[in-house]
Amino acid sequence: MRNELLYKFFNGAASYDEEVYVRTWMESSEENKRKFYHERKIFDALLLQANGTLKEIKKPKGMLIHNHTFREFIKIASVVLLTLTAGFLYQTYQEAHQPIAMQTIHVPAGQYINITLPDGTLVWLNARTTFRYPVNFTKKQRNVELNGEAYFEVTKNENSPFSVKTDKHTVKVLGTKFNIEAYSEKNNFVTTLMEGKVSIHPTASPSTPLLLKPNTKAIYENGELTVQYVDDYSVYRWREGLICFKDASFASIMEDFEKYYGVKISINNNKVNKNKYTGKFRQRDGVDYALHVLQRDIYFSYKKDDELQTITIE
Repeated sequence: MRNELLYKFFNGAASYDEEVYVRTWMESSEENKRKFYHERKIFDALLLQANGTLKEIKKPKGMLIHNHTFREFIKIASVVLLTLTAGFLYQTYQEAHQPIAMQTIHVPAGQYINITLPDGTLVWLNARTTFRYPVNFTKKQRNVELNGEAYFEVTKNENSPFSVKTDKHTVKVLGTKFNIEAYSEKNNFVTTLMEGKVSIHPTASPSTPLLLKPNTKAIYENGELTVQYVDDYSVYRWREGLICFKDASFASIMEDFEKYYGVKISINNNKVNKNKYTGKFRQRDGVDYALHVLQRDIYFSYKKDDELQTITIE
């Protein structure tokens, strides 16, 4: 594997085919995995913007920002505001009573990133997501916190369960692939299981968990969790930079646009919500392109205020 391609992958500049190639190579052997994580550690860097200047700060273990030089990061920083703050959370563990250093990541609207946790777990974070995780996991617990949307590929460790805490539920696993959408401001919760097993523990009654099987999702609605079968995973391709929707209302599509493009959209045309729509857009094409494409099938006009970052559908 050429290092140039790995760095391109780390920088988030790899094409979809290149990403598939790198991940297939990485998962093909333990030696490739060791090289992959070794190169990530070498080229990981954290920069914090303070008082109008960029400062280099000490890198928490396993953190990835898509860059391999300061110059490349500055280019990305112009469009991606990734604020990393370190704090201390005092939590009692069975084996020690020590302060646990926590890393907090805020992903702004219109952006997404991927990181590697200290145990090798891969996490993709969607727009408007806040994610907290320990700089180092303990031997018996791997606990993280999520407000937003994330996709996880959890490294299996039967002696150390992995749990994701949201405002309403906690999802516990050993090693699996799943997606969680839990934006506190939207009061929603959806967990979709691709591989493995997960148990969902409601905050109100943690002793009565719901067990999920692959190709199913749990949705919190009207005060209870319901399970649905999943036959289309296209909506989870956001980690590839795609906005996908199937049989979706116009209003829900606009909610996605708000999240991915960092704008506020108001709908003053009730006729646009009469039908359901299916399609996909590349995030990098922008909101104007997406709206123009929708106008081919839906009659509406819109006004955009670039200064206020608002769009009105008429």
